[in-house]
Amino acid sequence: MVDAHQTFVIVGAGLAGAKAAETLRAEGFTGRVILIGDERDHPYERPPLSKGFLNGSAERDSVFVEPAAWYAEHDVELHLGQPVVNLDRAAHTVTLGDGTVLQYDKLLLATGAEPRRLDIPGTGLAGVHHLRRLAHAERLKHVLTSLGRENGHLVIAGAGWIGLEVAAAARGYGAEVTVVEPEPTALHGVLGPEIGSVFTDLHTEHGVRFHFGSRLTEITGQDGMVLAAVTDDGTEHPAHDVLAAIGAAPRTALAEAAGLTLADRAQGGGIAVDASLRTSDPDIFAAGDVANAENPLLGGRLRVEHWANALNGGPAAARAMLGQQVSYDRVPYFFSDQYDLGMEFSGNAAPGSYDQVVCRGDVGKRQFIAFWLSEGRVLAGMNVNVWDVTEPIQNLIRDGRPVDPEALSDPSVPLASFLD
Repeated sequence: MVDAHQTFVIVGAGLAGAKAAETLRAEGFTGRVILIGDERDHPYERPPLSKGFLNGSAERDSVFVEPAAWYAEHDVELHLGQPVVNLDRAAHTVTLGDGTVLQYDKLLLATGAEPRRLDIPGTGLAGVHHLRRLAHAERLKHVLTSLGRENGHLVIAGAGWIGLEVAAAARGYGAEVTVVEPEPTALHGVLGPEIGSVFTDLHTEHGVRFHFGSRLTEITGQDGMVLAAVTDDGTEHPAHDVLAAIGAAPRTALAEAAGLTLADRAQGGGIAVDASLRTSDPDIFAAGDVANAENPLLGGRLRVEHWANALNGGPAAARAMLGQQVSYDRVPYFFSDQYDLGMEFSGNAAPGSYDQVVCRGDVGKRQFIAFWLSEGRVLAGMNVNVWDVTEPIQNLIRDGRPVDPEALSDPSVPLASFLD
């Protein structure tokens, strides 16, 4: 039973944390809800930072989860610009950077992830960027505008989703773009060579230069400004700015210091939680990018860094905190928009987990659905410029029965027919 005298504390004021607070109130919780964030901005969504807000198609205010007034109107106490520096599980307290000590009955850790840093000379130069926070996106948007106006060069380390979305935005402003990637194609580790090459070709057609099979070893500059980026094969790439887009690491320091169980790095790292998003401490839960959860549907542990996981994981954790029965078995989902290509990806197809990629539609025209299969079972599906198919794709993944690959590749065969 949850009573009105209890205090629920949420550490992390991103999408997962904000949605958890919303859900607590929507489910009728009348106790204290305290939402703590180390940024000064109200909770916001991160996808626009590399998409609409960055490329200029969306306004700044569109990124926020709720209007600023919503939190006071729903009696959610905000502590913004305040990191949590200590978690005392025995005392059930968290300590903020300003020394404030807050008591909790239940605690949610939604601390997210942070950009991985380049460990090379020159990263302290003014033109070296990361993209994770709204302040980063505001700065980068200004940089891209200037680069486009002055025909400047941006070098991006990493051909993952963030790197490619920023590349598309930069080309939209008119900047020159070079992407450095150790793998042989864009998105190689996510989509494999078969589909990764689709995105390589897309960006090449829009003027992006790729330098595959190499890594940055040094960023050179003068008077604090970037002049070039050097790769391990000795190539010197002209650059006015450099973006490090080499992935993100879960922010687990607080949990680790408190002695909570962490997931193995080989499994994606993060805070280990069960299917109800409960940690090794029965009064502490974790959700969003930082949580490595047992997924009953997929039959193993999974840490997901995408928007939908925060959107759905925060509410699931909130319901579990209220004592409801929760089994978080969502099919992972994310989306991307680059130039005139829009895509949605459902499922999980880690390298080595699938033995076949099947496409239906016209890959050359970039209007198709790709499926990743293992022994005929659909592990994941990605629809590219084909819409309103996410539900049947996710149903195929949930169903788990082998399908006929040849029939799956035939657009005239309805996806729903595989579930009959």
